[in-house]
Amino acid sequence: MTDGFPNKPKILRGAFVEFGLSVPPLVVVFQFNPEQLVRSRALTFAFPGIPAPTKPGEASAAVQEQSLRQARAQYDDLLTLQREQLVAVQDQTIAFDIRLDATDKLDARDGIAQQFGVAPQISTLEQMVLPKDESLLGGEIAALLGASKGFSFARNSNPPMILFVFGRKRVLPVNINSMSIKETEFSADLNPLRAIVSVNLTVIEGKNVPYRYSKAMVEAMSVLNLSNAADAANVVLPG
Repeated sequence: MTDGFPNKPKILRGAFVEFGLSVPPLVVVFQFNPEQLVRSRALTFAFPGIPAPTKPGEASAAVQEQSLRQARAQYDDLLTLQREQLVAVQDQTIAFDIRLDATDKLDARDGIAQQFGVAPQISTLEQMVLPKDESLLGGEIAALLGASKGFSFARNSNPPMILFVFGRKRVLPVNINSMSIKETEFSADLNPLRAIVSVNLTVIEGKNVPYRYSKAMVEAMSVLNLSNAADAANVVLPG
């Protein structure tokens, strides 16, 4: 049965996917795509002999900022200023909420949802911030497969490497900086039926293939923006 709209585009789902072969593999497809992503990138500026400002509120921050103002004031050519200043570009961070709700699956009489609610999804998200070495189930399965079939699964004292997949243009390797889980409704057995998971990520930039692919997509989108170059005619610049 269709919904009456045969040409309706398929909605892609965001996801967290563990990078690499491990036991057990960790995958969470978002039940609902986030309503918003908050992406941030900080930059700090300095000049030779003048350190970058410290955190706002520290006693020396105002003194350092004044020194930077005085250094900038010495330049009458902006391109020379751009070359001389020392710029540190910080990694990009991404923050958003993941909403989990067992209602639809309960209405469809899904056996796992009826028994456990959204606990399986929450548990998988929690495993993504714990070292793989701490996985009891993974250790048993890896030992069994390794002993019986010659398989060898890498285990690590660090949390797993995670890819944040959000559409075809964004496949980003990330570190999960923080995860906050808010369970808001429970079954008679006290299994969570609804939850909001707030995550904060740092994008792992560099030469790795997923990041380079995503960066290429960003650059391609920037090139497409040249189609709006005619709008520059409406911008007034000093002669």
